[in-house]
Amino acid sequence: MTRLLTLDGSRIHDLASFYDEVNRVFMTGVDWQLGHSLDALDDMLYGGYGALDGDAPVTLVWTDFAHSRDALGIDATRAWLQDKLDTPGRYDKARIRRDLDALEAGSGPTFFDLVLEIIAAHPSITLDAR
Repeated sequence: MTRLLTLDGSRIHDLASFYDEVNRVFMTGVDWQLGHSLDALDDMLYGGYGALDGDAPVTLVWTDFAHSRDALGIDATRAWLQDKLDTPGRYDKARIRRDLDALEAGSGPTFFDLVLEIIAAHPSITLDAR
């Protein structure tokens, strides 16, 4: 039987609140929280714990989808990439600079776009954007 999970997009105003909402929905029944990382999000969507424990397919209803798209759009992505540039020794600065330049040129993905790509890579999860 398909499980139904709902992300409340009205709760999402920035990257921190996005991860808060992801933790609220997906990390039920576990005593730790998902870190603020797209790699962690991808790993979590493979399942095995929290709301994705077991192998039942999931329909992920994402309400206030347009609001989330705006909240995780160009401004949030620019700040996220800039923060990576400002963190010494942790990231490939040349790649981050290219990503930031592409974003500014209108050809690079936003954080929201990246989240959608990650969700789409998990065939057991069907996104229902509302």
